[in-house]
Amino acid sequence: MSARVGTLALAALAVAWIAPAGAEEAPTLKDGRIHVVGRARTETAPDFASVEIGVEAKGATPAVALDAASSAAKGLIALAETFKVPEADIGTTAVTLQPVTRSVRQPDGSVSERADGYRAANTIRLRLADMGRLGDLMRRALEIGANRIEGVSFGLRDPDAAEAAVRVAAMKDATMQATRLAEAAGVTLGRVVAIRSPAEAGSSPYAPMPAPMAVRSKGRGAPVPLVAGTIETAADVSATFAIAP
Repeated sequence: MSARVGTLALAALAVAWIAPAGAEEAPTLKDGRIHVVGRARTETAPDFASVEIGVEAKGATPAVALDAASSAAKGLIALAETFKVPEADIGTTAVTLQPVTRSVRQPDGSVSERADGYRAANTIRLRLADMGRLGDLMRRALEIGANRIEGVSFGLRDPDAAEAAVRVAAMKDATMQATRLAEAAGVTLGRVVAIRSPAEAGSSPYAPMPAPMAVRSKGRGAPVPLVAGTIETAADVSATFAIAP
């Protein structure tokens, strides 16, 4: 082996030993991370109630049944207007018309179905900001011909604002956790390098609390008692902070 070739071989060997040492030191500072999940939860009083009130009517012909249901639905809309429900908060959710049959027992003991007119239904959804009057509205709706209350739910007109606020609180919680962990480890907390909310894909931070109800009743009486409760809004934020050098 010539002296030139031997010198090149020694230089290559020196690079092979020195380069990995430098590669190991730099990532130790660059890749230092503190990963936390911040959580926050709040309960807010709802600012509106939603109710679906329906009318079912039966008639010998399709027209008779549908006209009867439509007449009661018009009365329901007029009633909502007396409660100062805005037009935008009144909407039809379903109109149905179908034939009706009844079971008839034959002399031989068998049972057959026989046509028995038609049944029509009209369902209206109302949103009421003055939730204290919702029970009265429901009772009066029954008095003017409504015979179905499909459900009651409570909500927020601006749920995004409540969600945004609770996410900010969750991020503050994540920052506080990271700060405490850095202090416990004797390191300096650096800048945040990654944020993900919600922390897990598919999780829902907004959880309304519906109050389903089904009523078939007529006649005068006291307003329907209702309790709105609160709406829980929750959020979690996954945050990664760098460790400062």
